[in-house]
Formats: sequence, structure tokens, C-alpha cells
Amino acid sequence: MTDGDLEKAAGLVRRARRVLVITGAGVSAESGIPTFRDAQQGLWANFDPQQLASPEGFARDPALVWQWYADRLATIEQTEPNAGHRALAALEQRVPDFLLLTQNVDGLHQRAGSRNVHEIHGSIRRVRCAETGRVYAEGEVPIVPPFPVRTPEGRLARPDVVWFGELIHMPAHRAVEDFLRAAMPDLLLLVGTTALFPYIQQWAWQAASHGSAVIEINPEPSVLAEICDVVLEMRAGKALPELVSEPV
Repeated sequence: MTDGDLEKAAGLVRRARRVLVITGAGVSAESGIPTFRDAQQGLWANFDPQQLASPEGFARDPALVWQWYADRLATIEQTEPNAGHRALAALEQRVPDFLLLTQNVDGLHQRAGSRNVHEIHGSIRRVRCAETGRVYAEGEVPIVPPFPVRTPEGRLARPDVVWFGELIHMPAHRAVEDFLRAAMPDLLLLVGTTALFPYIQQWAWQAASHGSAVIEINPEPSVLAEICDVVLEMRAGKALPELVSEPV
């Protein structure tokens, strides 16, 4: 990566009027939130993730699963959005057409001020009725002991997140599909994601093949690096403020 790469990327951002952003765990890691795998430490080091993030694990021991998610939520509550989150919120204010698709479940984009955010893996801050599927808004059902959490009607509740073996959050998927169907973006930003999920690869190839500029921001290039116009091997919290800041 060269200084010219950063300048080229900044120019692409300045000229863009329709922007699709896809973010992954790397953005939140800069705020001190462990990745899903890294969360298997301390008291949870001896647990298989599939014991704690699967329908089968929840059926076996819903109280245990809720304790793990409550611990993760407590960690999130102690963090703040970082410069990368704030830069994306600022970019949304400047761009006429903007959509942010995140794989993260922590809500930090919204706390930073982003509005058109779609969470394809759900949100750790919401709960869903395990029996009816009804989703309760953030804060509507307190995530506090005694566990497991129950709905106001007394039914068993679960975190509103995507577990192993489950489908992604389809409303978020449809939002991106509708955005691309309406018109291709001038710019696709891939930020802090390994881009291993097929839906991300499909959208990136679709945008690139229709002439969208593609910028990847990740300390380690992803599998999509080869189709990107610019690859910035940087942390999002360092790169994004430089790309979004107005030239003097």
C-alpha cells in the first residue's frame, strides 16, 4: 500500500453519491469487543461455541446460553464507537444514497449516529420469543437475571441473533438486494470483514462487474482483494477518518 492508494481511495469517496458499506468484526474489535471466537475465553474457554450459539445448545441449556450472551452484552456496554464508526456516520450525512450492512450484532454503528443500518446477523440487544418468533425492541425485555430471559407473556425468549445452522436475517439481505436492484452504487466499501460469506462475495462481484468502485479496508486483504480498486491494509479507525475528511 502507498500514499497514492490512500489518495485514490479518498477521491473515490469524495465523488461517490450512492454508497454501499459492508462491515465486519474488524470494525468493532477496535472498540475492544472480542470477535465471536475470541469471546471463548476466561470462564467460557472450555465451551464449544456451538454449545452457546446454536438452537441445539439453547434447547439443552437456555440459562447457560443467556449467561454467555449477558456477559458479552456487558462487555459491549463498556465500549464506545470508535473513529471508524463515527466516520461512516459522517459519510452517511454527506451522501444522498447510503446503506450500511453490518455483520456485527453490537449496535455500535447506531450509537455512532448511523441511521440506515441493516444487521444481517441480528442484534444482541434485542430478544425474540423462542415460541412465536416475535421480536421485541431493544430495552422492551430486560436482559437481566434470573436466566433464561422470558417475554412479558412468560414465554421463553432467545437472543435475536443468527446461530449456527440458521438463516441470515432476511430483511437485511433484502434491503441490500433492493438497493442494488434500484441502481448500482458508485462505491462499495468493504470494512473489517474477511468476506468469506457467499452473499458478500456475490454483492461485491455484482457491483464490480457493473462499474462500481470497490475499496477494501482491512489489515489483512480478504478473498475479494483481487477485484478491489484500492486495498488499504489499515485499521478502519485510522483509514476511514482520512477518507471521509474534507480536503483543506
